[in-house]
Amino acid sequence: MQVDIHRSWEKVLQSEFKSDYFRDLIAFVKKEYRNKKCYPPGPNIFNAFNSCPFDCVKVILLGQDPYHGPGQADGLCFSVPKGESIPPSLQNIFKEIERDLGLSIPLSGNLENWAKQGVFLLNSTLTVRSNQAGSHQNKGWEEFTDAVIKTLSKGSQGLVFMLWGGFAKQKIKLIDTDKHLVLKSGHPSPLSANRGYWFGNKHFSQCNGYLETLGKKPIKWV
Repeated sequence: MQVDIHRSWEKVLQSEFKSDYFRDLIAFVKKEYRNKKCYPPGPNIFNAFNSCPFDCVKVILLGQDPYHGPGQADGLCFSVPKGESIPPSLQNIFKEIERDLGLSIPLSGNLENWAKQGVFLLNSTLTVRSNQAGSHQNKGWEEFTDAVIKTLSKGSQGLVFMLWGGFAKQKIKLIDTDKHLVLKSGHPSPLSANRGYWFGNKHFSQCNGYLETLGKKPIKWV
């Protein structure tokens, strides 16, 4: 199966692309996109990889599923295209950035600028059927994205992994915590944030402080 993905990722993930599970996964995804309405649009399935080459990754932010409503999913976790309403979780992310760094809340929920600076915006599952959250889980995407996380952990040094919520926190087992900074907190969704598990985590300032100690350029979050 030929995957349209940045060559830096193609190089380090060749064994995954040649595997039986990935072949079966792509066959499933192709069938779903032929017969059902699915998101993100086909050309954006690997947008996280194409927007942030392997050698440019500084920060990994993990989501779970793409948005399953029309016009929302753009292939970057938590992000929506310009002009779309900002979803509640992303609103809370922006509110924490405002509290943590004193920056104004953006008017757009498009996070392409983060990706261009080295923030790898990875969903665990890269596709979803319209209006059916979780519909493409347990089809092979998780095996692939777990391999991506392990590849980043093994092949890089001094990365920042942001693990928000119970699902993301489980991924710590894939990360060498002696080589990288892992920041954990509750999820920014209203249910979690309003219970006190999100606001005040100061992940954005901690992330930039760590990058600066390594001589890396900090992320401009706004």
